[in-house]
Amino acid sequence: MTKVLVIGATGSVGRHVVASLAEGGHEVRALVRDEATSRLPAGVEAVQGDLTRPESLEPALAGGVEAVYLMWPGLPVRPRVVELIARHARRVVYLSTDVADLADDEPAVVFHQEIERLIRRSGLEWTFVRAIDFAGNLLAWADQVREGVVRWPYGRARRSLVHERDIADVAVRALTEDGHGGAAYVLTGPESLSHAEPAGIIGEELGVAVRWEELPPETAREELTAAWGNAAFVAARLRAWESFTWEPERVTGTVREVLGRPPRDVRSWVRDHAAGFRQAGVSTGRP
Repeated sequence: MTKVLVIGATGSVGRHVVASLAEGGHEVRALVRDEATSRLPAGVEAVQGDLTRPESLEPALAGGVEAVYLMWPGLPVRPRVVELIARHARRVVYLSTDVADLADDEPAVVFHQEIERLIRRSGLEWTFVRAIDFAGNLLAWADQVREGVVRWPYGRARRSLVHERDIADVAVRALTEDGHGGAAYVLTGPESLSHAEPAGIIGEELGVAVRWEELPPETAREELTAAWGNAAFVAARLRAWESFTWEPERVTGTVREVLGRPPRDVRSWVRDHAAGFRQAGVSTGRP
């Protein structure tokens, strides 16, 4: 069995990576900021550390760690982190984004491209899990769903949102099996849905009426900039969504190819997260 360090162990994908590895009998170590408050499955070792302090990773990587799951949560890029991983482990699986299919000036793309370059040059056996936007970002609509109307721009933009459990399942395969080295897996859901369609699906699954209201792009720019605090990111998202009105976000067969089964659809994701739409104060995502 493989000894794995999971960086980002309490994130939306990482927690499923941890659970699947533990269930599979692998030795799992989780890098966390606070050992006392981290909720991890039984048998998972928590080690305190922080990507902003690369030296704090040394204890987490010591003692025979063979593979590392790496999620970099928008913090400043520290090349030393990748150097330390390469010193101790032989394999890394990095949660990236679809850097090949988005504009090179989009902030998230630039960020992930930089980390991918560091990993390519590190000497590690690497796999990039390039996930299309998460279905989990639909939780940003939770407050609006409770009001019965989702106000968002570009209702005709067609998206291929992916379930975080599919991302985790692919990452676990790459962490624990041979044959994935050098792969850049672009993961999507099974189909392309318009922005407006998930709103209807959410309403159907919750048993409530939810209608769509088209939000003018300029109004959306103001509201999202105020909510997210990053004007450049908002501008890039609006450009991408507009482009999806005439050229849908692509759909890949990667999940099926890697896992031997079809990816979970948006409806299954809504069923898994129905409680989140009923609870106030959970809408933190970015669709």
